Amino acid sequence: MELRKSFQFEAAHALPNVPAGHKCRRLHGHSFVVEIVVEGPMDPQFGWVMDYADIKAAFKPLWEQLDHHYLNEIPGMENPTSEVVAVWIWDRLKPLLPLLTEIVVAETCTAKCVYRGR
Repeated sequence: MELRKSFQFEAAHALPNVPAGHKCRRLHGHSFVVEIVVEGPMDPQFGWVMDYADIKAAFKPLWEQLDHHYLNEIPGMENPTSEVVAVWIWDRLKPLLPLLTEIVVAETCTAKCVYRGR
């Protein structure tokens, strides 16, 4: 069984490693959507894999670091591509959510990254 819980945050970033003149090198912002995916057996007593509130509680401190911030200033996100954001979230959530199987980061409604851990 798989659960998916989505969160939105607003943030600015710039991609310093792209060529000069690339539009993403300039400071800009996105309405990011993060989807946290956990997988496991359904608990017969509770009838769920886990409480969505537990996913929300685990992500809340990360959301507070991300929402309405300049991502480049967050340690570990000096080059905050969607891929880097996904790995950054994974590394911090996996110890708290052992059933974590996937992080999806969408920076627009047509562009997203899917990370399934390492």
